[in-house]
Amino acid sequence: MTMLANVDALADALPELRGRLKADAPLSQITWFRVGGPAQYLFTPADEDDLAYFLNHAPAGLPVTIIGLGSNLLVRDGGVRGVVIRLGRGFGEIAVEDGHRMRAGTAVPDVRLARAAAEAGISGLAFYRGIPGSVGGALRMNGGAHGTETRDVLIEARALDRAGKVVTLSLDEMNMSYRHCGAPKDLIFTQALFQGAPGDPADIEKEMEAITEYREQAQPIKSRTGGSTFKNPEGHKAWQLIDAAGCRGLRVGGAMVSEKHCNFLINEGGATGQDLEQLGETVRARVKETSGVDLEWEIRRIGDAGEARS
Repeated sequence: MTMLANVDALADALPELRGRLKADAPLSQITWFRVGGPAQYLFTPADEDDLAYFLNHAPAGLPVTIIGLGSNLLVRDGGVRGVVIRLGRGFGEIAVEDGHRMRAGTAVPDVRLARAAAEAGISGLAFYRGIPGSVGGALRMNGGAHGTETRDVLIEARALDRAGKVVTLSLDEMNMSYRHCGAPKDLIFTQALFQGAPGDPADIEKEMEAITEYREQAQPIKSRTGGSTFKNPEGHKAWQLIDAAGCRGLRVGGAMVSEKHCNFLINEGGATGQDLEQLGETVRARVKETSGVDLEWEIRRIGDAGEARS
C-alpha cells in the first residue's frame, strides 16, 4: 500500500479541527506487539466535540479505524488505509457518581478504572486490574477476567455514530455475550457508566494484589505480547487445546508461542506482523487437526498484508 498521504489537504477540509493529525504515522510504536505498518492518517481528537466535528466533516468514503491502547491488536505489515483514530487525554476522565457508580472515558486504562474504584470504596470493578486494555476495548469485546465480564457491571455506554451524532446505549442495547458486543460496528464509544457496590478499600486492594500476583506468575506480561490470542471455545480452554496440539514454544520467524502460557504469542524481537499472524494460523490448524475445534481469534487484526517496514 502506498502511504503518500496529503495531510495538508485533509486538514484544509477540516479547518476547525483541534486534535493532532499525522500522515504515514507508524503504528508499531503504539501497539504492544511492536509490529505492523503505518496508518495513512492518525488522528488523536482533542475531545468528544472534536471527534464529532471530524466525523461530520471528513471526506465521504474515508475509511475509519478506531484503536485503543494497542494491547489486543495486531497491525499487519502493509499498514492501515484511511484514518486511524486513537482516543487520548480528552477521553481519560473518571468520575464517581451517586449509588456507587463510576463514569469513565474510553481512553481510561482498565487498571486505572480498577484503582479509582478501589480508592472510592467501590467494589465489583477490581477484575479490570487483570485486563491490559482500555475501557473502550472492554466495551467493544465485553472484556472480562477472573469470572466477571463488562456486561456484569455496565449500565450504559455513550458513543458517536459515523456522522458525529451522540448515541447512548443501554446494557440490553449493547447485546453483549462472551468476548462480543453487538452494538453497530461504526459506533465509536466515548464513555461508559458502571455499577459497583459498597466495599472496603483495603479489601478491594487485596483482591487487586491477588489478581496482579496471578498475572505475573501465569502470564508473560513483561514480553511483547497482545494478551490472550484466542477465545475459549465453549466447553474448552484455548491454552489446553494449544498445548495438547504440541504448540507450546512453536516459532515462526521472530514470533513464538509463549512457554509460560500458550494462549499468548510473543514478539521475541524482530518479528513482523506476518510472522505473528502466520504463527497464529498455524496454531489454529494444528488445534483443528488434533481436536476438531476451530479456535477464534480474540486479538483484533487490522490493515493490509505487505512487506514489513522499519
